[in-house]
Amino acid sequence: MSLTTEDITSRVTEKFNDKIESAEMVADMLTIVVKKDAILDVITFLKNDPTLNFHYLTTCCGIHYPDAERRFAMMYQLHNMPENVRIRLKSFTNEEEPVYPSLTGLWGSANWMERETYDFFGFRFTGHPDLRRILNVDDMVGWPLRKEYPLEDQARYDKDDKMFGR
Repeated sequence: MSLTTEDITSRVTEKFNDKIESAEMVADMLTIVVKKDAILDVITFLKNDPTLNFHYLTTCCGIHYPDAERRFAMMYQLHNMPENVRIRLKSFTNEEEPVYPSLTGLWGSANWMERETYDFFGFRFTGHPDLRRILNVDDMVGWPLRKEYPLEDQARYDKDDKMFGR
């Protein structure tokens, strides 16, 4: 059996009708936008449903849209390896400190991906076993991949701007 985007969309919307905001092809990948309060249920269904079988978490990461109505999103990509089908899930929020459920109960590999998202965007994950910085220094202030974070260290005085045409 070949799993199609129509099969995936119909099974997910049939089960989570009012929790699905949209489902469309974006850059050759089915992208389903899910309400934040249902993201864990939808992902669990996609993983455990024997027909869909999205058993591999390819990635999860935060996104910051500073000028949008909903400023933050979590993006997940899942892979059904036997059918070689991938999907993308997005869940938006406008919280200043976004909080999402941890996927570590479903995939151990979510541990470091969620820690990286916390480290760079400040997203928190309920139920995460060890949510702390993973790549940046522990005493760092701020979230460097948020768009409001300054591109250069404002405390540096060793640079001569005239050398850079400023």
